[in-house]
Amino acid sequence: MTGVAGLTWVVQVINASHRYRLGRFGLRPRHVDGLWGVLTEPWLHHSYGHALSDTIPLVGVGWVLLLSGPRVWATVSAAVLVVGGAAQWLVAPAGLIVGSSPLVFGWMGYLLARAYFARKLAWILVAVAVLFFFGTLLGNLLPSYNSAVPWQANVCGFVAGVAAGAVLHPRRRRGGPGSAGRAGLSVS
Repeated sequence: MTGVAGLTWVVQVINASHRYRLGRFGLRPRHVDGLWGVLTEPWLHHSYGHALSDTIPLVGVGWVLLLSGPRVWATVSAAVLVVGGAAQWLVAPAGLIVGSSPLVFGWMGYLLARAYFARKLAWILVAVAVLFFFGTLLGNLLPSYNSAVPWQANVCGFVAGVAAGAVLHPRRRRGGPGSAGRAGLSVS
């Protein structure tokens, strides 16, 4: 996650030194030339303050997800970027969208969904810890008028993360047709 944070700050310094001209590569809803933003949005920020406010949750929540392994981290990140970014492109208000918040919300959505769907004690404890340390961020899923990143972007990231959790950790039914039952025998 140090590398991810480092990349964010290298891009921020380059962007700031060019008077934030790289912002043109951010996500622009419903503009074909704005589709690049699906992949570039998390690395672009509109100010040093914006980059700083995104860095702590980016590293913190990303690190917790990375504890699951690099393959899980990469899979969830790709799902959130592509699915969440495409949804943002469709539903977010017009304008330029930059920032890591939708990616962070996607990671949070995945960690919470994983705990809900898989119901493993360790993953439930991880979800509780994430809520304890970063739960106040969930307020950014609600509509607001003075935010630099539209709330719809955060919601799209979160929903994409929840969807990734549901797909990667489907809830298993107990006692239904085709299950082993109490004796551990299959029914034919």
